[in-house]
Amino acid sequence: MANPNLMPLEDALDHLLSKAPVVTEIETVDLADSLGRVLAENHYVPADVPPADNSAVDGYALRKQDLHGDRPMPVSARIPAGEAPKPLEPDTAARIFTGSEIPEGADSVVMQERVEVTDAGILVLAEVDEGQNIRRRGQDLTRGDLALAKGTQVRPNEMGLLASMGVARVAVLARLKVAILSTGDELVDPGTPLGPGQIYNSNRFTLMGLLTQAGCNVVLCETLRDKREATRETLLRAAESADLIITSGGVSVGEEDHVRAVLEESGSLSLWKMAIKPGKPVAFGAIGGTPVLGLPGNPGSVLVTFLMVGMPYIRKRQGRNLKPLSGERIPADFAIASPSVRREFVRARKETRGSGSAVAAYPNQSSGILSSTCWADGLAVVPENTTVSPGDLLTYYSFSELLS
Repeated sequence: MANPNLMPLEDALDHLLSKAPVVTEIETVDLADSLGRVLAENHYVPADVPPADNSAVDGYALRKQDLHGDRPMPVSARIPAGEAPKPLEPDTAARIFTGSEIPEGADSVVMQERVEVTDAGILVLAEVDEGQNIRRRGQDLTRGDLALAKGTQVRPNEMGLLASMGVARVAVLARLKVAILSTGDELVDPGTPLGPGQIYNSNRFTLMGLLTQAGCNVVLCETLRDKREATRETLLRAAESADLIITSGGVSVGEEDHVRAVLEESGSLSLWKMAIKPGKPVAFGAIGGTPVLGLPGNPGSVLVTFLMVGMPYIRKRQGRNLKPLSGERIPADFAIASPSVRREFVRARKETRGSGSAVAAYPNQSSGILSSTCWADGLAVVPENTTVSPGDLLTYYSFSELLS
């Protein structure tokens, strides 16, 4: 049975994505600096790649019909890469190297390992097929075709493809500017001795790493003290410099949880409480015209909610082409006897079991156990109102897929 006061994950995602304006500012960067950026325009192929037929191997270019049994074929030319070849003389071969342009008149390249070199020429020791070992003009890219679409995130693969088309400068969307605000008088920075009742601010650094990996620009990191007016002032100040504010803590129902209250009083609150575990007290709204994503305070909940709702929202804001998660269906190697009305995201990892795989769960799934996120390499999904027995198939999302 569902809890009517909790929003299902799919509905929450639809709501967030409907309120995710794409960054409009465009920057032009050197191709060498484009890794991880999002293309702001389509890239069409300006010229065929490769621009001419070329050899796929080191060997000899020849015309198949000029082969005559055991009679040696004279070598009339040498074609190094980067030089335009002259037409091939009839009844001869040309020494050629990988990447060298095929001379006019040749229709095949024989690998040097399939050739015996004699004083009179070369003897071909293998069958020759017309077109063998030749990379045709436009084989990779054809002039006018769409090579890379707007919204593509640039990986090393795309950098190489752009370089192959002669692109030196790339128009990309500006990085999303994000402010991280942690709540709680008990929080102190690492490197500071702990006093009574204090803990180190781990959420700030988890979020800094996640946002950096997501290609965002963190413009502000501050701790919100447990005072209503201080919370309001800091949120409004963050709204002036950021495209997005992410808070950790302060969105539950405690007397010192002021973020949600400030959004309701001085901004807007359009989502609160999701039907997921961990991470129920997720809030979404805006203040000063800047969207605010309020995450829970427990470190395990921060990671889960960021991955499941924060990352899709950020991808949409970045103008990236969204693809649905695929995941894997893997047998469980753990049991859950008590069903929950919330969908549970179990910190888990994929392990080898005999000739197959199984997904194992960290023994303590408390949302405060941060070490579980280091032990795990992904999340196993337990549907609402469901028990789990070993061997039951569950959907498993790796961290690499959730962050990609």
